Amino acid sequence: MTDNVISLAGQSIDPEHAQHVRLVEALLFAAAEPLGDAVLRARLPDEADLAAVLDDLGRLYEGRGVNLVRIAEGWALRTAPDLASRIRLSRNVPRKPSRAAVETLSIIAYHQPVTRAEIESIRGVSTSRGTLDMLMEANWIRPGRRRATPGRPLTWITTREFLDHFGLAALDDLPGVEELKSAGLLDTRPAIDSLGDRAADPGEHVDTEPDDESEDDEAESDDLFAGPSS
Repeated sequence: MTDNVISLAGQSIDPEHAQHVRLVEALLFAAAEPLGDAVLRARLPDEADLAAVLDDLGRLYEGRGVNLVRIAEGWALRTAPDLASRIRLSRNVPRKPSRAAVETLSIIAYHQPVTRAEIESIRGVSTSRGTLDMLMEANWIRPGRRRATPGRPLTWITTREFLDHFGLAALDDLPGVEELKSAGLLDTRPAIDSLGDRAADPGEHVDTEPDDESEDDEAESDDLFAGPSS
């Protein structure tokens, strides 16, 4: 075994533990997505203390350009937040999310698991298949469990990629609706106002006109979809 010692805050780490820290660092560096505790433990020796490894790795990256962050149930190396504006790259986005997509994703995020009928009840208009397809293509939503009700309707929930894109460790970190409005990320349309409440009565009237997916609607999309730089 290599006698490689990592120094943290002037203190040296045991060579064997240092190897465990280096291995986890390499795994997270090479991973395309956050890695969960189970995946990391599977690569470490049985005697390795994963919690201590992650703690030391986090301290190793404190104050550096890349930080160790927890995302959902996993861990990842991400750009330090204070450097995001200095390294953000411009790229062409094939399809800009429409207002309908912004509203639909917001409803799913705050009400999940939620059925399509409940989304339509909250928004007051029917939801086009294209809106859900766009959100699935972006890997921000996925089908959840079917409801144990007549017809067994499918529910929709957000994904780990959704948390990763918006820089959230968990759904509990979602900002309040008033915070989003004050930051100019959400407007005051009825569909957005309803986020503070649970889904409306399923028997409530729903406009039968589908989402307007016109270019003008897409041009009014919110910057909420920009997400933090990673």
